[in-house]
Order: sequence, then structure tokens, then C-alpha cells
Amino acid sequence: MAATVRTRYAPSPTGYIHIGNLRSALYEYLIARVHQGKFVLRIEDTDQERLVEGAVEVIYRTLALCGMHHDEGPDVGGPYAPYVQSERLHTYRPYAELLVKKGHAYYCFCTKERLDGLRAESDTKNLAFQYDRHCLSLSQGEIDSRLTAGDPHVIRQKMPKEGTTTFHDSVYGDITVENAGLEDQILLKSDSFPTYNFANVVDDHLMDITHVVRGSEYLSSAPKYNLLYEAFGWEVPTYVHLPLIVKPDGSKISKRKGDATFEDLLRDGFLVGAVLNCIALLGWSPDTNQEIFSLSDLEKIFSIDRISKSPSAFDMAKLRWFNAEYIRALSPEAFHQMALPWLKGAVKPGLPLEPISRILQPRIEVLSDIPGKIGFLSQLEDYSLDIYVHKKMKTTLENSLVNLSAALPVLESLTEWTVQCIHDSLMALVTDCGIKNGQILWPIRTALSGWEVTPGGAMEIADILGKNESLRRIRIGIDRLSAAIGQ
Repeated sequence: MAATVRTRYAPSPTGYIHIGNLRSALYEYLIARVHQGKFVLRIEDTDQERLVEGAVEVIYRTLALCGMHHDEGPDVGGPYAPYVQSERLHTYRPYAELLVKKGHAYYCFCTKERLDGLRAESDTKNLAFQYDRHCLSLSQGEIDSRLTAGDPHVIRQKMPKEGTTTFHDSVYGDITVENAGLEDQILLKSDSFPTYNFANVVDDHLMDITHVVRGSEYLSSAPKYNLLYEAFGWEVPTYVHLPLIVKPDGSKISKRKGDATFEDLLRDGFLVGAVLNCIALLGWSPDTNQEIFSLSDLEKIFSIDRISKSPSAFDMAKLRWFNAEYIRALSPEAFHQMALPWLKGAVKPGLPLEPISRILQPRIEVLSDIPGKIGFLSQLEDYSLDIYVHKKMKTTLENSLVNLSAALPVLESLTEWTVQCIHDSLMALVTDCGIKNGQILWPIRTALSGWEVTPGGAMEIADILGKNESLRRIRIGIDRLSAAIGQ
């Protein structure tokens, strides 16, 4: 085995990257980095029916966005090229035929119709399907004759049918299975494409992969891999099977059920760093109570022995919390650049965008929250006068009308319309009237927004709206309160 730690991310280009797939990539990347090893990207496209156009670009884009730069791969090259399995087809048949010669595999000429019949029979008996080894008994002469004639065939692995197979996993420990339950899996299909299980083993060996990281759903396949390694006389890599990722209710995450992919999350306004941080803790924990980790932090402290066996819940509420923390940590300038696409689609032309960013940054969890937080800036909709009444602020309809009427001429007289000038003039009015701050600010904020909850207070909203629009909205509030009270 190579002295250098070598991990591989080997996705199938099926169109999107789900949370579990991204976590596997992250852990593979971190294992390589923490050991100063190599992180390899290999594209596994042997299942040609599932390929989606453009999916390889999705893989490249995802790794680049996440900062998980691979050391070798189809786009960057490397000493073990090619790194796309469909470009390595010449590699697999010689190894499959070698297993035949060694007695660990055999040619199978069974037709699809015969196999379908066997499966139907198994279903009728409510049994798990296992190939009946019909072709294992063929004579060498018949095999040679059919191969010469070009008869369609596959190559199957000849599994031991007695005893047990034991393998070691870094997370789950030693696992033993009964060989009688192992089916003679296909290694090479009739179209000369290798199966996923076979190509994985051959490529991992030829590329000197030292650590194989994958989801726990592949635990049942590990004995098959081990038997292949043993049949070839190759050293078995370190297995790292990751716990299942589930939803808070315990159900499995699935794109088909509407659960978000990585790109879905980005489109919804989640930050890459927050997503990675959250995913890193789905099955792994540090030896401290720290929760916020940058990728460079994780590159220094990640360890396989801190990976849990228990299923991990992917909670969108927790991801929103992480995202809010990452948003708060941004510089105002960086946040504004991220927020711009959302602001431009939600704010009418003419309003200043940077002040809106400033009031939003401390008050949102996800960028997609932005339109729903600032609709009042573009249009003052009809609102209930009940929101003028606030017990804590000690406001009523009556004193709201009095205080709005007092504030209007003060604000009309301002020659400079800034947050500071608005603040100073209103605080002076509070002092003159001998009232609480909220008895002025709550009615003004309500008149300006028509909303009970807003990002930013009265002065900030007034500054964004501008003098003319702010005064117009305050006059509307005065007129509506007067009509309601009967004055």
C-alpha cells in the first residue's frame, strides 16, 4: 500500500449532489488533508443509463465552491490517469479474466429471459434472488466455443458458499457475514462495462487508494470487496463507513421526496461555509464544545476516531442557525455583495441598497429571507391600526396620534435627512414632551412600515425611505388614526 494517505471522491454523474454525497466528499478530503495526503477525484460513469448531461460540471463546480481542491482528477490530470471509468474500459476485462483463470470467477451466458424467470420464481417464494450458478457447470469446451462464437456473456464472481467473511471498518469495527448469503455478483457486463463493485476495487488498487469512505448503506457490499482483494492478493484499504443521514423524524433524506441538494441550498440563500460546517458535524464531533469551523480549521483537527455509528439528523433549523452565524461574521461589504441579487429583485428603483443591507445583516438567517423582510419599503399596504397599540411601549391609538402629530413638524423642518439628524430631533422631542422613547418611535415605525416587526427601527427606516416618502406615510398614519378616533 502507498505510504502516502490517498483518498478518492468517486461520484456518479447523475445530475446533482445530495447531502450524504457531499459529506462523503468532505470527509475524504479532510482525511487526506489532515494526513498531508492526496485527494483524488474519479468519475464513475459505468452505469451509462443513469448519466445526466452536464453532471460532471456540477461535480467540478461543487468541489470548487467548497474549496475542496482535488490533487488528481480528470480536469487536472495526475500519474494514475485516466480518472474517468468509461475511459478505462481496457483495464477491467484483463482483471476479470484473471479471476476466471484463478477460479474466483466464471463466464455466464444466461439470457435476460432466463434470469427474469429466476427472479419471478424467487418473488413467488418470497425469497431473496440469488443466481443459481447454472453456467458454473459448463465445460471448458462449451465455454470456449461460445466465446469464439461471440455469444453475449457476463463474468460473475464465484463466491464461497461455506464459512464466513470478516472485514474491519474504522467506524463499525469487525463485521462478519455468512458466505451463504453472498450472491455471485456480476463483475463485467455483456457490454464490457464493469459493474460499480468491480471497477471500484480495481481502480482503488491501481490508484493506490488507502482509505475508502462511503455511506453505511454499503456495509453489506464490503465482504464482496474483501473477497475480490483476497482473490487478487491485494492489500485491503482502510474502510470508513459513515452513519446514515436522516431527517429529524428519522426518515431517510431523498431528492425524490423533495429534500434539498447542495445546489438547492445555495439557490435558497445558504452560504457554502455554513452548509459545509453543518454537514461536517453530521456524524463527526470534535473533542470540544466548539461548533463553528472553517474548512481550514477542519483540515487540522478532523479524525476518523471521532466519527459516530449512530444516524445523524439533518435539521434545517440547525442549518439556518449556522447560516445566521456565518452571515453575522461577514464584513458589511461582503454581505452587501451577497445580498445584492436578492435586494435588486425586492426593492423598487431609487431606494439606497447599502443601508438596507446594514439593517438586514443582523436580522436574517438566510439570504432568501430578504424579500419577505423588506416588502414595506417598496409599498405601504393597508394595515391594522391595532399595531399602534403596544403595552410595553405604553402606546395607544390616542397617544400615537398625539405623538405622530408632534413629530411631523419636527421632521418637516429638518434640512439634513440622516439617521443621526432624525435621531437627534426625535430624542429632543421626547425630552420636551416628557415621554418614553417608545411612545414616539413605535408610532413612527408603524406609520412608516405598516408592519408589526421590521428590520431596523424608525430612524433607519426613515433614512432609507427618504424625507418625502417618510413624511407622506406619517401623514397617512395621522389621517387614519384621526378617522378612527373620531377627531
